[in-house]
Amino acid sequence: MKEKLSKEELLNLVKKVFPNYDTSDKLAFLIDIPRKNSDDNDKWKERREIAADWVKTLSDNLKELKLRAVDLIGYRAVSANNADLPPEGFLLSSENLPENSEKLSGYKKLSFEKIFKEYKIFIAMTQYSATAPLKNSAKKYLFRAATMPGFSSEMIPALRIDYEKVARKVRFVKEKLDRAIFAEVLFIIKGKDEIRANFDLRFRKAHESSGRFPEKGTAGNLPSGEAYIVPYEGEFDEKSQTEGIIPVQIEGDIVYYRVSENRAFEVFGEGKNVEIEREHLKREPAYGNIAELGFGVLYDFGLKPIGEILLDEKLGFHIAFGRSDHFGGQVGPNDFSSPEEVIHLDRIYIKELQPDILVKKLILKYEGSEEVLIKDNKIITE
Repeated sequence: MKEKLSKEELLNLVKKVFPNYDTSDKLAFLIDIPRKNSDDNDKWKERREIAADWVKTLSDNLKELKLRAVDLIGYRAVSANNADLPPEGFLLSSENLPENSEKLSGYKKLSFEKIFKEYKIFIAMTQYSATAPLKNSAKKYLFRAATMPGFSSEMIPALRIDYEKVARKVRFVKEKLDRAIFAEVLFIIKGKDEIRANFDLRFRKAHESSGRFPEKGTAGNLPSGEAYIVPYEGEFDEKSQTEGIIPVQIEGDIVYYRVSENRAFEVFGEGKNVEIEREHLKREPAYGNIAELGFGVLYDFGLKPIGEILLDEKLGFHIAFGRSDHFGGQVGPNDFSSPEEVIHLDRIYIKELQPDILVKKLILKYEGSEEVLIKDNKIITE
């Protein structure tokens, strides 16, 4: 039987994630609609149905929730994670969801500019991540947004954990990242080969994503539980000193990315995934940007990967390639050849996902000192 939140759990979740909202505020759930029926899949359909069910439950309990309205807004799927949203969305009925975007024309159309001005709280339960565009728009329109790309009923347990404890662990890591000027990572491949990479953290501050959005102008993932930082990308006079080799296990293949000045410029190794990654990097050089070092803490709460990045990246250390502007970096949609090619992709280093690669040690280097933050894949959070 699939997990479900009770009415009380759902009401408490909204109150916990968005504390101190105004009673005049309106909440919108965003869902992306497949362009055609053949694009759809069971998890995507389930996600839209969960969103519709949550909208109905919350709408029936507005008095207790103390919000003016809860609405469901759909938009044409953009077909790429973290690509910009389309110009408009459509006000949907939770009782009758359109099967594909061609049927959206029968619903009331609203520009996203109007949507962002009218609603001050968003929950985005989408197939393709809307985190980047919502982060950028939140700052402009001063709304709050929880993004849930790839959400499924399997993630319900992650909504029930103690997010006060999560927040303390995340803050602990963030404060260390804020002080650091470099991170040195030692990887062990298949128990024997040593690979090293150095990440330039100068001129940067870390971010914390604890699953709570108390302030206007903020957006991030739910479930959550990570601190993260964008390595310095060389936008000032000094070149970035991020360099070395980053190994990633994709299926059974170990793919190696050779990095200089915060860009992967060469892919090597053996296997079909090496060829796929080599072609991707050649086609889209911006994909090679080292966009994030992330430190997820939810593994400590007994959660396990389910095959969805939204949850899996919160379980441990991860490195992202591609777009970084939504985290305060320099690489954005204009650096890619088309909106469909825009990507921010996390590679997550936990034994269930990359069993042949161990993060033996991650050392943070400060002015005049250093300390170990990761040992044998485990992030030290106390």
